[in-house]
Amino acid sequence: MPSTFLSTHRGDDESQFLLVAKHDNARNLSTILKAIHFKDTATVFASAMGLKVTVEDAKCVQANAFIQSDLFHHYNIKEDQLAFKINLTVLLECLQIFGSSALPGVNTSLKMCYAGYGCPLILMLEEDGVLTDCSIKTLEPDEVLDFDFCSADVVNKIIMKSECLKEVFNELDTTSEVLQILMSPDQPYLQFSTFGNSGSMHSSFPKDSEMVESFQCTQTQTNRYKISLLKPTVKALTLSTRISIRTDSRGFLSLQYMLRIEENQICFVEYFCAPDEEVSEDKET
Repeated sequence: MPSTFLSTHRGDDESQFLLVAKHDNARNLSTILKAIHFKDTATVFASAMGLKVTVEDAKCVQANAFIQSDLFHHYNIKEDQLAFKINLTVLLECLQIFGSSALPGVNTSLKMCYAGYGCPLILMLEEDGVLTDCSIKTLEPDEVLDFDFCSADVVNKIIMKSECLKEVFNELDTTSEVLQILMSPDQPYLQFSTFGNSGSMHSSFPKDSEMVESFQCTQTQTNRYKISLLKPTVKALTLSTRISIRTDSRGFLSLQYMLRIEENQICFVEYFCAPDEEVSEDKET
């Protein structure tokens, strides 16, 4: 049940705020944000659809966490879109201010308020009758990268159970600078390769594997991506149950992770990564 404590605190004149969002369990929100926490700062976009939180690195990789409005038990926004930059590390520390482990049946209720440009993000958290307020400075948002990754340009798409990819990433040769991903309508269908000090290593999955839920490949593509840029995706992979692997005609990679947040609640985290090197077929051999 939603906390009544937050709804009565300070008389709560919500009219001054352009965004008010309430959630029954702040730890759910922190779980989602941890999946993209590989840099200190993030850009938050708020719309009627919910929140989109974006983190970028080196203009080569971008992570987006989508927190739909219906994940909140109350969500109200007065403008078409709001955007601000925030210290994600500080935000996560505030969301976990009561600790990361809760007693059975005890959740941390959250109320999040934002009054607009130049104003702080205000968090009100309550657990077991104890209330804490946090005010986090917001900054003008930077222009985020547009990877121009559109569905119409997707060449290959594979949806898999996450558990098999977890094994692949756990066994990556850390002496290899790149991870090569081959996607093809023909054998070996889907293959992950590294090239380290001990030689090359390959992990392949047939299209009829029980781990593969959907296989839509129209042409053979082999691209390499810097492992240093892909490492942050492991956080989302660990929390996910399904993963969608897509590439477009340029070799740009999209990794979409489905995270299950309590019972029937799900959300999505997406990573975009630019290719480090395109490998031609004669170069593979």
